[in-house]
Amino acid sequence: MSGFGYRIDRDGTAARIEVDETLAADAPLIWTHLSTTTGQAQTWLRDEAKLQPYVIEALTAAESRPRCEQFEHGALINLRGRAVEELSSSDPLASVRLWGIRGRVFSVTDEHLLATDEVEKMVGRGEVRDPGDLIAAFAGAITSDLDPFVADLGDNLDDCEEQLTTERAFELRRSVARVRVKAIGFRRFLQPQRAALEKLAALPGDWLEDDDRMHLAAAADRAARMAEELDSIRERAGLMHETLTDLRAEQLDQRGLLISIIAMIFLPLTFITGLYGMNVKGLPGAEEPWAFDAIGIACILIAVAVIGWFALRHWFRG
Repeated sequence: MSGFGYRIDRDGTAARIEVDETLAADAPLIWTHLSTTTGQAQTWLRDEAKLQPYVIEALTAAESRPRCEQFEHGALINLRGRAVEELSSSDPLASVRLWGIRGRVFSVTDEHLLATDEVEKMVGRGEVRDPGDLIAAFAGAITSDLDPFVADLGDNLDDCEEQLTTERAFELRRSVARVRVKAIGFRRFLQPQRAALEKLAALPGDWLEDDDRMHLAAAADRAARMAEELDSIRERAGLMHETLTDLRAEQLDQRGLLISIIAMIFLPLTFITGLYGMNVKGLPGAEEPWAFDAIGIACILIAVAVIGWFALRHWFRG
């Protein structure tokens, strides 16, 4: 079975052990972490850990939207955080599902979360002593990891706003679209994650200490702030996308106007040259030596007149 376990004493002293060793371990806190496929996790939790079917189903559910549910004397909480490997834009955050009761915590992940490494470091430093500490550590590590990433999205959008010009409209539209997609993907999970953390902090039970509830509330507040920031980024990205679309349309209109002006200049000239290009007799001045010069001068005068008319109408200003 892929994963690891920790045996944690009351003073915070922790020893890393194998997953199977956690079942018989005796300590104030036993943490069992499974990082494997859904089928293997279900088999181990059912046959080895002997957990209740409803707990196993919750820990291995395919739909892992952030939520918190209380079952008898324990609680299940689903959280979402960044994985080591980049995931798809439609589902950018990996899930960790935790089942906490007095003296034990089971956690299950399909992807390796960056927050898991940070929680292990906290366990090694002796900062985790009870189930509430461990769950709060996960919540804090996930929000701490996401916070600078959300800030980077805002900074990227600021850079796009500073470079907002007609010439870079096409390039900036792609950058803004990427920021908007990421903001929507993160926002979809952060808002329910805030609600899940708040619900866990308010659950009755003596396995959650007061300081655990404070840390969970702080993580919930941080998640709420990030969700609000993502809302702002999404709205700004939408407005910027509309602005870039308008700039692009304006650029196309200007180019279309320029083409129309050029066509209007050459329209009468094309008519004259086409008329005198006919190979028929009877054209005025066809036999005269000065006819070519006269037609050339006439074409120049017509072109100047048309350009002057456009200038007077201020067409060249767009």
